[in-house]
Amino acid sequence: MARMNTPLDFQGWLPIRLWQGDAGWRVDWCWFGERRLTRPFFRDDVDLALRLPFNQAMRRETDVQALLDGYARSPGLSPTALLFHASRCGSTLVAQLLASQPRNIVLSEPAPLDNLLRAARQDPAAASWQAEALRALCSAYGQRRQGDEQQLLIKLDAWNIFDAPLLTALYPDAARVFLYRDPLEIVVSQLRQAGMHRVPGLLGASGLDSLLPAPQAMGTVEYTCRMIGEILAAGLTLCERHGAIAVNYSELPDAVWGRLGPLFGIQPGDVADLRAVAAFDAKQPAMNFSADSQRKREEADDEIRAAVIRWAQAPYNALESIRLRNV
Repeated sequence: MARMNTPLDFQGWLPIRLWQGDAGWRVDWCWFGERRLTRPFFRDDVDLALRLPFNQAMRRETDVQALLDGYARSPGLSPTALLFHASRCGSTLVAQLLASQPRNIVLSEPAPLDNLLRAARQDPAAASWQAEALRALCSAYGQRRQGDEQQLLIKLDAWNIFDAPLLTALYPDAARVFLYRDPLEIVVSQLRQAGMHRVPGLLGASGLDSLLPAPQAMGTVEYTCRMIGEILAAGLTLCERHGAIAVNYSELPDAVWGRLGPLFGIQPGDVADLRAVAAFDAKQPAMNFSADSQRKREEADDEIRAAVIRWAQAPYNALESIRLRNV
C-alpha cells in the first residue's frame, strides 16, 4: 500500500485515523469519492470504503499541517447540530434517521474527532493547535461530496461530553442535544455488554480520569454507576449552561420529527420515510426494532438498584425536570 505525505484536496478524501506517532501527530486518509455516510457508525462506512480497489492500492498519510492547509483551501459546512449522549439511549437511532435524508452529512462517532478532542489530555503540547485542527477536521467531513448537502450533524462518543465546552466555544451557533435514559437501564446494558469507557484502561485519557477514583478501588457495579452518573451530570451542565436540549430515550423516535424537527430541518413530508427507518434496529438495520427497557429493568438486582440511586439518580432527575419544563 502506497503512502504519501503530500498536500491533498479535501474533495473525495476523508480522515479515518488521527494518532500521535514518533514524528508527531499524523492523519490517515481514505478515498470516499461521492459515497455518503449511511452506516450506523463511521467505522462501518470506513470498513466499506477500504474495500475499494483504489484504497487497497493507494492511501494517504499526512501530518496535521496538511489538514490545516486543506481547510484553508476548501472550507466545508460547519456543524449544524452536536448530539451528545449518555450511551445506550437511542443516539444511533437518531443518527440513522438523519442519515437517511440525502441533505444531511451525519458523522456517527468518528474516531479521528474523538482522538483530537482528547489529544491534549495525552499530549499537553497539542493544546496549542487543537482548536484549529478541530475546525479543519470538521471542515474535511463537511465537504459537499454530492453537491446538495445542507447540514453537518455530528454524534459524539458518550465520553466526549466532557469536551463539550471546547466544541460549543468553536461552534456557538450549532444546536446541542443531550440524549439520556433511566440510568438503571444504561447500567444494565453496560454490564451486559461493556462499552470502551466501561473497561478501565481501554479508552485512554478522557475527562473521566479526574472524576472517578482508581477503578481497582471499586467493584464493577459501583464503577459503572459512578461513570454513568458523571456523564449524566456533565450532560446536565451542558443543558443548564450551554443551552442543550434534554431528550429522553422514552421520547424516541417521535421527538426527532416532533419537537426536534425544526432543529433538524425536518419537513412534514419527511415523516413517513423516517417512520419506516425507525421500524428497524438502528445498530442492526436488517432487524426489526424491539423495545427492551422492561427487560433491562427486570435484570437489575438490589445491588445495582441501590448503586444507581446513590451515584446516578440525582442528575437524571434534574435532567427530567429540565426536559418536562420544555416539552
